[in-house]
Amino acid sequence: MLSMLMKYSQEKHCCPHCSQDLSLCHAPPVHVGDGLGWGSEYLFICLNDSCPMFVKGWDFIADQYGRVGSYRYMELPNSKEQFSMMVITKDAFTGSIVDLEAIKRQDERYQRQQEAIAALDTCVAKKDPAPVLTILLDDSVRIDERKRAITMLTAINDTCCIEPLRNHVFRDSHLQHEVNLALGQILARHYLKECPYCSELIKARAIVCKHCQREVTAD
Repeated sequence: MLSMLMKYSQEKHCCPHCSQDLSLCHAPPVHVGDGLGWGSEYLFICLNDSCPMFVKGWDFIADQYGRVGSYRYMELPNSKEQFSMMVITKDAFTGSIVDLEAIKRQDERYQRQQEAIAALDTCVAKKDPAPVLTILLDDSVRIDERKRAITMLTAINDTCCIEPLRNHVFRDSHLQHEVNLALGQILARHYLKECPYCSELIKARAIVCKHCQREVTAD
């Protein structure tokens, strides 16, 4: 999708009515005329409110159909096929402009997810917690992949996982519970516990926290 959008962004489309560059926008899900769709997920649309077609369209629709509306000029990407699209408000399509930077970020995030998922197969042998953390800290990753990552936590057995996971707010309470159980096992294997007052790691048999000096119960 990104490569296609980058290609579209290089295209030059101008409105023949006002000579302004057309904006690349997300297409509406249904064609208002025939309900069959546009044949493209994206459209080049004139969003110039001073465009003669848009300005005159209000009176034309009112006179012809007795309704409120106007027209915006549009063209299909990689084509000179053109349409006059009816709109009922001046704000129509102004919120559907394609944000290339946002899509780039989404694509980069997706690539990181896929790399981390692929790395799960070798992360235990390498004792590398990075792929596990990437997956667990990203709420958009599929739940089955996140649960798989949890099983790697105790095998990797690295206390560096504790702080980022404790600070993450999981939307799924069951997933949060499984993570907490895994972190508890890591702490136990390192003979550590978390201070109930300052949350710093201390020895499991400590009775005074070395960080905040508060008394704690020895395990």
